[in-house]
Amino acid sequence: MHYNLCFIGFGNVARSLVRLLERKRDVLKSKHNVTYSITGIATGKHGFAVNPDGLDIQKAFELVESGQDISQLTNHQPFDFAQGKSPITNSLDVIQHSSANVMFENSPVNTQTGQPAVDHIRAALNLGMHAITANKGPVVHGCRELTALAAERGKKFRFESAVMGGAPVFSVMREAFPLAEIESFKGILNATTNVILSRMEGGESYEEALAYAQKIGLAETDPTNDVDGWDAAIKVAALVTVLWDAPLTPQQVNPTGIRGITPEMIAEAKAAGRRYKLVCSAEKTDGKIQVGVAPQLVDAASPLYGMMNSSTGVTFRTDVIIDYSIILSEKPGMTGGPEETAYGLFADFVNIARS
Repeated sequence: MHYNLCFIGFGNVARSLVRLLERKRDVLKSKHNVTYSITGIATGKHGFAVNPDGLDIQKAFELVESGQDISQLTNHQPFDFAQGKSPITNSLDVIQHSSANVMFENSPVNTQTGQPAVDHIRAALNLGMHAITANKGPVVHGCRELTALAAERGKKFRFESAVMGGAPVFSVMREAFPLAEIESFKGILNATTNVILSRMEGGESYEEALAYAQKIGLAETDPTNDVDGWDAAIKVAALVTVLWDAPLTPQQVNPTGIRGITPEMIAEAKAAGRRYKLVCSAEKTDGKIQVGVAPQLVDAASPLYGMMNSSTGVTFRTDVIIDYSIILSEKPGMTGGPEETAYGLFADFVNIARS
């Protein structure tokens, strides 16, 4: 089957996904009889492009990576280009006119409302597209609505990359543990803070460790979401919202970040054989859910103790299997990043296509 794909957001993750799709093009065809064209792209800084017959993706890469506008790639017969302007002026135009079967939504995360990602996904589903996202915002703020809308339209809303990048968290619990009741989970869900705490344990100051995380692209210029715990909080909210069908916002998680952890505290913990980790947790007891994101001391008996640098992981406790852990370990020479997140998006696409 041939799929037309559109990309809302064309940053590092989306471009990594396109590279992965290109690398796997032959095996997609040979193993699953799947072919594809990219028919729409919306960017935050480089304009919008639509061509239902397929965009020149290499040219799109060249334009974006050289800071130029991609609107010149638009080619859509019903429109009159006499004025020299593209008729595609926003993301919703791209969704509407791309003739896509699948939309990948990767606009910037809005932890407060989930917008405009919720509107993007709603529009795509209403037009008969599958919707795949790495964006935590619409998972937290629109999961019930969007899942119901997808079912009504006979389409899929998938978001494996929203937590732990390419590691299968939602799909494992959805497909490998039918009717299992999750009692609790605990883990490290933010790689940036784990890198910072690991490097502080190695003797760096907080400022030095943060500068390193920014240098390798894990931390933003404004690291607030990471170091104050908001990225971890929205991931906890996403897990609770999906796995327990209990809508939760990051504000309700009320996280505590790592700014208050000093080198002296880390040295004292190290001497006692313990480590500070930004621990994400949730527990369901008698129908009530308690959640938290805060620095905690862990010892060698904890699965979290050995998760260093950019490694992340989570342990689920269920009524049928006591503890089940999913760990995304840092590879030598790699620090995590867009490639892992891109794989989660790719896996969602392949699973939709082959079903």
